[in-house]
Amino acid sequence: MVLFLRTELATYRSLQRQYHFLINSSSLGLFAQEEHLPALLGNPSLKLVAIYSRSLASAKSLSKDLKDVDLYSEDSGEGKGYADLLKRDDLKGVIVCLPISNQPTFIKQALSAGKHVLSEKPVAPTLAAAKDLIDWYRASIPPSTIWAVAENFRYLDTFRYGAEQVSKLGRVLGLRVRMGQMVKPGGKWYETAWRKTPDYQGGFLLDGGVHYIAGTRVFLGPANAIVRTSAHTQQLQEHLPPVDTVDATVKLASGATGTVSMSFGTTFKGNEYSVACEKGTVTVLRGKVVVTKDGEEEVKEFPDEGSGVTPESRAWGESIVSGKADPRQSPEEALADLELLEAFLRSGEQNGAPVELKYST
Repeated sequence: MVLFLRTELATYRSLQRQYHFLINSSSLGLFAQEEHLPALLGNPSLKLVAIYSRSLASAKSLSKDLKDVDLYSEDSGEGKGYADLLKRDDLKGVIVCLPISNQPTFIKQALSAGKHVLSEKPVAPTLAAAKDLIDWYRASIPPSTIWAVAENFRYLDTFRYGAEQVSKLGRVLGLRVRMGQMVKPGGKWYETAWRKTPDYQGGFLLDGGVHYIAGTRVFLGPANAIVRTSAHTQQLQEHLPPVDTVDATVKLASGATGTVSMSFGTTFKGNEYSVACEKGTVTVLRGKVVVTKDGEEEVKEFPDEGSGVTPESRAWGESIVSGKADPRQSPEEALADLELLEAFLRSGEQNGAPVELKYST
C-alpha cells in the first residue's frame, strides 16, 4: 500500500511548508496497518492524505477508521491509478509497502515524479537489482529528492546501546548471533500469497532475516564489519521454500571471527546477539542489554523500545523537512544488509564456499 502524508514539524512551521504523502500497499497491508499507519498517525510531522492499493477493497480496509483520505487503486476507474496519483502537485512523498519483487518499479516511478520515498526493506530482490536501482537514483535524481529505505531494527535502542558498550571493551574477539522461530501455516505473516510461493531468493530469510542482519551490523559498528562468510542453508519445513535456515561463519574486518545462525523453521526460540571483547562481553536480547565485565553483570532494560517503526517514521519526516537524509535510511546501508544475506544464500548453494563482501564497510 502507498501512504501520502503531510509533514509540519514544529521547528519548521515558520517555513509554512506542507508535505503530503501516500502509502502504497498491496499484500503488505498487514504491516502497513499494524506498524506504519499507527506510527504515522502518532507523528506530528506527518498527515496521511491518500492511500493506493492494487484493489479498492484493500485500500478501503486500511482506511476504514480514517477521515479525509483519498483512495486510489487500479480497479477504481480512470484517473484513480498510481500514475494519476503521482501527478498530484500537492503530494510530495510516498511510503511503499509492497511485495519484494514489485517494489523497485513503484520506487522508480515515484522518484521520477519528484516524490520523496520511504520504501520497505529489502532494498530490492537481488544485489544486482539493488545496485542498478541505487546507481540510477544517484545519477538521475537530484539529492533534494530523498529515497530512504525503511529498516526499523536500526532504530532499536538496544543495538545502539550495545554498540556503545562494545566500543568501550577493547578489541573484538568474536561474534555469536542466534535467531530461531517457527513460521507456521495459518500465521498472519505466512498467509499471503507472495510469501507462500515466493518469486524471490531466500523466502523468509530474505523477507525477515534481513532485519537481523541489520541489527547485527548496527551492533558491530563499521570498525567490525563482516567482510567474508561461509554458510550452509537448508529447508527444514516443506511450507517454507526455497530455504528457511542458514548457519554461517563470518570474518570481521578486524580479523575476528564468529557465527550467525538464523532459522524460520526450527523449534529453537529467541534472538541473541553477543560480542566478546578483550575486557568483557555484550549481549543484546529483546528489550535489554547484558554487559559482563570484571566478573560483574550489568543489565540495562529497554521496556518501551517497541518495534522501531515510530522513530524510523519520525526520522524520515524530519529528513524531508530539513532536506538532510538520515544516514540510517540510506539505500547503501540497505544494500550492505542485502549483500550479506545474499552471500549466505550463494555460499549455501555452493556447499559453504567462501564469499567476499564489498559493500559492508
